[in-house]
Amino acid sequence: MSFPKDFLWGGATAANQLEGAWNEDGKGDSICDHMRGGSLTKQRVFDAEINDDYYYPSHEAVDFYHRYREDIQLFGEMGFKVLRVSIAWSRIFPNGDDATPNEKGLAYYDDLFDECLKYGIEPLVTLSHFEMPFHLVKTYNGFSDRRVIDFFVHYATTVMSRYKDKVKYWLTFNEINFATMPFGALNVLGILPEQSSTDLFGMADRPQERFQALHHVFVASARAVIEGHKINPDFQIGCMLAQMTFYPLTPNPDDLLLVQDWTNIFDNFCGDVHVKGEYPWFMADYFKKIGVEIAFEKEDAALLKQGTVDFYSFSYYSTNCASAEGGKEMSMGNLMGGVKNPYLEASDWGWQIDPKGLLYTLNYLYDRYQVPLMVVENGLGAVDVVEEDGSIQDDYRIDYLRSHIQMMDAAIEGGVPLLGYTMWGCIDLISAGTGEMKKRYGFIYVDKDNDGSGTLKRKKKKSFDWYKQVIASNGVELD
Repeated sequence: MSFPKDFLWGGATAANQLEGAWNEDGKGDSICDHMRGGSLTKQRVFDAEINDDYYYPSHEAVDFYHRYREDIQLFGEMGFKVLRVSIAWSRIFPNGDDATPNEKGLAYYDDLFDECLKYGIEPLVTLSHFEMPFHLVKTYNGFSDRRVIDFFVHYATTVMSRYKDKVKYWLTFNEINFATMPFGALNVLGILPEQSSTDLFGMADRPQERFQALHHVFVASARAVIEGHKINPDFQIGCMLAQMTFYPLTPNPDDLLLVQDWTNIFDNFCGDVHVKGEYPWFMADYFKKIGVEIAFEKEDAALLKQGTVDFYSFSYYSTNCASAEGGKEMSMGNLMGGVKNPYLEASDWGWQIDPKGLLYTLNYLYDRYQVPLMVVENGLGAVDVVEEDGSIQDDYRIDYLRSHIQMMDAAIEGGVPLLGYTMWGCIDLISAGTGEMKKRYGFIYVDKDNDGSGTLKRKKKKSFDWYKQVIASNGVELD
């Protein structure tokens, strides 16, 4: 096998899907604290005002805030080399524009990182994982107001300074490229819907406001990279994109051109700004077509060029097809789907399973960017059954992960510098897309149902020992 000796095996989480304690120890409410639970057939709803009549999954999540020592011990038992977590921005600055940080919030992450390091686990920290303080949404309409750049940089430098000797690996914004689509306006950018309650896909889109806000996020990310390297030159700071690999459904040239346009706008645009430090050539024509003009301040171009990332990280779950013809059977995916691929099987949630697509994606990304890569989300959401003997026989998850690890090995053998792999939802947590617990990813089962009931007791699945073996053998033992 080709995995280097220092390969970072581990798992990935996000504060809003994991921690709970949404209003404890000085934490303010975030965007996610206003999102109701949903399901595969019921869209999540965002409420501008929290209503006690509804269930908000992030309020308790899986109570990692109070159980992190127990959970990290289990990660350590598996042999994790890295754990991806996010810092809840509103736990550090409850309103987002506060002058001074919340010491209880800072102390919590001090303890969390110390616990990781005790087991030899490197923290990989996402600064913004759909967790903007709601005060910034309500007062400034998120990143549509340029002043929010300064608030983010103040937050980023505060935590980077505090944890400069505990955290080496950082990510600025989670799945930033969702903001190229209307449904990403709230989660990524903090743009408030015009309605008091709405599902994410029911928002009225304002492209000029959305892309200007995304520009502000680019500047905020670049400034965080620049300041982070001043705080500790050894920091490794990366970007994070939702990788949506598409294939043409047929050899029809129109299908190929559709995929090229889609890939450029959704994937390459944000990747180019982060890695190359400038807007790619094709965006000028796209902005002209949709009537958008980006206002650059005089220093922005220099900041983007100076604040390029050290590595490129991404989520990868599935692939889809694109067709210039309508009326095709559709598939689901990570917040968005596409045309169904007749050669692929799908998960219970309709996400098409495509290990070879990961090999293609790794080769494509390294060819384009020539920087180290990291897969920071990958996994199978499934319904897990607790058997009469208490065991959870999740062989389907093992099969999924094995096949994707084999393709990472092939990419490394081919010359791709892959830094690490953090399987998504290493412990069961709240689904971001549907807000449910039924869709489980973890090696560790959490006793909780979609309605919030359950003991929260942790239980190892069959995949727990399998992944422990994978890590111990550095990817050699996959059976």
